[in-house]
Amino acid sequence: MTAGGDRGRARRLFPAEQVADFYARGWWNQDTWDSLLRGHAAATPDAEALCDAPNRASFASGVPQRLTWREVDAAVDRLAGALLAAGIEAGDVVGIQLPNVVELAIAYLAAARIGAIASPFPVQYREHELEALGRLAGLRVFVTMDHVRGRANAKAIAWLRDRGAVPTLAAVLAYGTDLPDGVVALDAAEPDDPDRLGAYLAGRTIDPADCVSLCWTSGTESVPKGVPRTHGDWIAVSMTTVQAPGLSADDVLLNPFPMVAAGGFGGMFLPWLVTGARLVQHQPFDLEVFLGQVQDERVTYSVSPPAVLTRLLLEPELMARFDLSSLRCVGSGSTPLTPFLIGGWEARGVSVINFFGSNEGISLTGYPDNIPDPADRGRYFPRPGAGLPTRIRTDQWTRARLVDLETGAEISEPGRSGELRLQGPTVFAGYWGHRDGAGTPFDADGWYATGDIFQYAGDRGEYLLYIDRAKDLISRGGMKISAAEVEGLLQSGPGVAEVAAIGVPDSILGERLCAVVVPRAGEEVTLAGLVAHLRARQVASFKLPERLVIVDELPRNPSGKVLKRELRARFGAEGATP
Repeated sequence: MTAGGDRGRARRLFPAEQVADFYARGWWNQDTWDSLLRGHAAATPDAEALCDAPNRASFASGVPQRLTWREVDAAVDRLAGALLAAGIEAGDVVGIQLPNVVELAIAYLAAARIGAIASPFPVQYREHELEALGRLAGLRVFVTMDHVRGRANAKAIAWLRDRGAVPTLAAVLAYGTDLPDGVVALDAAEPDDPDRLGAYLAGRTIDPADCVSLCWTSGTESVPKGVPRTHGDWIAVSMTTVQAPGLSADDVLLNPFPMVAAGGFGGMFLPWLVTGARLVQHQPFDLEVFLGQVQDERVTYSVSPPAVLTRLLLEPELMARFDLSSLRCVGSGSTPLTPFLIGGWEARGVSVINFFGSNEGISLTGYPDNIPDPADRGRYFPRPGAGLPTRIRTDQWTRARLVDLETGAEISEPGRSGELRLQGPTVFAGYWGHRDGAGTPFDADGWYATGDIFQYAGDRGEYLLYIDRAKDLISRGGMKISAAEVEGLLQSGPGVAEVAAIGVPDSILGERLCAVVVPRAGEEVTLAGLVAHLRARQVASFKLPERLVIVDELPRNPSGKVLKRELRARFGAEGATP
């Protein structure tokens, strides 16, 4: 990735010749975040665009807001002016830590309006993460709120600025009224210089090749890495999340995922901005509030974890309390979707999309057009280039292959595991700050090496079957064990509430399998009981756990993914005891 340029100039991630090729192939168009917003504000100024959850006061400052496209545009102008007053220029990185409230979307669009780069952080991040990543990003300004979920956010970030923990950080801007000295209040009615923004924008053009965002990886296996994206990148990514559910300006989107990474950013923010639909915010997840929003806002499309969708089917009396008749499509993912889940919702007239994505550019999507059978759609994803029916344009442009990590040979036959590698319009340029090939995620031929292990499946090898993360394969005596497979089997084991499988070092076999388990309340979990459970399922003996660790809870990142690196650090030493 190249991110050159002096202050005041937009950062470019791709060489000019590569950008020209993107246009020639039809991967990019001339849209930018700002041009899309201005288009909606001009075409439908009085249409409602964005609203908060009704319980906003329980987790964030301020009362729930509802904004039209005209009001969104005006709010973006106000914040863009405040950013300029704080010294922000094109190409500067603006840190943003806000929950799913209307101000989060405003902050992204305000940074984009002046050519800056929006870098969002999960609200769970504290001083430790913000200092490390703030330094890496070179943050110049931070936008936050006085209080989020009981934490004094503005005070904490001002403390980082005042002690020089992030040397480039010059100013903290915050919504709310309970602000420490030196923090700029964003609830002020008028900017100090109303002409500043117009003068700045005069003669300045935002280009689709400009870097517009810097998101952060989940960091389940290592420290988070920065994933920069251009306007053109995001428009390409949004083709999947707009075209798979068939979204238009008539839709109402309910966003329960933190709008800081691929799920909320690419899955909700961009579809809203591209289509001009209405975006309804939700956070933290509360099932009854969520269902109430579907009913009251007449939501047509949302995303939800598999466990929630399954619970609702198993508790029809809960669903019967709400009118969900407006809902026509729902997305899910992260774990295999059962035929019961997909079939149950589709019997109610709600189509189900199975997503597999990443910040870096994986974009695999199973939906009724390309995988009609619910049993297949829950397990498999369409193999790019296999000729399956699709209405997603990026599916036609994406190329994929599987590579044996031990031999480097390309895999062609079904049933053999290999790392998924991709080329196409959704793939990013490279990690933030990595230059001259250091830490590159691309192989020698320019393919993005995803770190995810798949197999080809189906009669014609037309599907991809997810096996595991490359770093989450346990090697026992030369046999590869998928931690995800074992976790899925153990989840239904006696007394198990949650489970994570890790490899622990062994001087003879290389690794042995350790099950880290959170028991159900009042129940006992034993190693013998888990082994007996797997033997009854006729699981291969090399996949049986040889060690059990009981914990009160599993460590997770802000996206809810289990932090395997912490478990291995705590329990992974050979001969270590819980």
